[in-house]
Amino acid sequence: MRVAGIMSGTSLDGIDVAVVDVTWPAFELVAFASTPYSASLRKRILAVSNADCHTRDIARLHYELGELYAAAVAALGVKKIELVGCHGQTIYHEGPRCTFQIGEGAVIAERLGIETITNFRARDVAAGGQGAPLVPFFDWVALTHDQVNRVAVNIGGIANVHALPKKAKATDVFAFDTGPGNMVIDQLAVIATGGKQSYDKDGKIGRKGKLNRALLKQLTKDKYFLKAPPKSAGREQYGEALIAKMMKTGLPVEDLIATATAFTSVTIAEGIERFVTPKFKVDECLVSGGGVHNPLLMAELQGLMPGAYVHSSSDVGIPADAKEAMAFAFLAAATKLGKPSNLPGATGAKKAVLLGEIHPV
Repeated sequence: MRVAGIMSGTSLDGIDVAVVDVTWPAFELVAFASTPYSASLRKRILAVSNADCHTRDIARLHYELGELYAAAVAALGVKKIELVGCHGQTIYHEGPRCTFQIGEGAVIAERLGIETITNFRARDVAAGGQGAPLVPFFDWVALTHDQVNRVAVNIGGIANVHALPKKAKATDVFAFDTGPGNMVIDQLAVIATGGKQSYDKDGKIGRKGKLNRALLKQLTKDKYFLKAPPKSAGREQYGEALIAKMMKTGLPVEDLIATATAFTSVTIAEGIERFVTPKFKVDECLVSGGGVHNPLLMAELQGLMPGAYVHSSSDVGIPADAKEAMAFAFLAAATKLGKPSNLPGATGAKKAVLLGEIHPV
């Protein structure tokens, strides 16, 4: 089965499309491409991700994103795609109460003439789960090792950890959002560069700044970090309100970015130390998502995890930039085959369920 997976994350950097051939449970990446969001579209998505917005704007973006997702798949030019799995763009997440992703699946199915599965998180929430993270199912299949205890860490807008003990069964896997990934760093980078950069490329701005330990201590006092998994986070915690609070300190933006980078690395490492290492010793930390390209962040994470080898998931055959899009291709295949693909140990759901809404053609 040839499946296209579409992912657009909380970093709001664009649309990732991975085409994957699935012969269950084996898979092979056929093609991958990323289409950046325009600055104006990113601004509009941010506007509907905040409390004060109009339902008209949400509705218009819902259909517009469907068009853009379909165009991104078509642009790859890959033949014989049989199924599309689309995560959609999260504009609000309050697991386990509710979650909301936009990007109309009917539009994708209609434009491509391909059966499309969307709205993956909703059924998990209905089953009592957080609705996230959902990628651990893919990681369990793709990254579990017979002799090595691993954690898979995705550093997108939000950072999450997927615990994969050696020889893990599905019931052994657990996961949780550790807190901010690139989200805080990205917002500050926009300020630092007057909008010329939407992220801290190669960690260069953060390297120029000075870590403010008092601010870091204040940021890490949030009760969320002590809360036991399952748990999930979103822009609600790490969006405009937090950035405004940080800017009020009067610190140079470079210092704020250095501190935000440490905020991400520290909360990832402490999350692993607090919730994973009591269960097993971590031998290897496989990182994916945009954060893998920030050398400052990666170096800090390795420094905080001296007993584990911290490196890119690309090194073990799962391209770091493509992994989440690949995961949603795999999750779509699971749904098509009638296989539940949430992991209750990751989301807190009462049971494993079939994910997504199907838009036939």
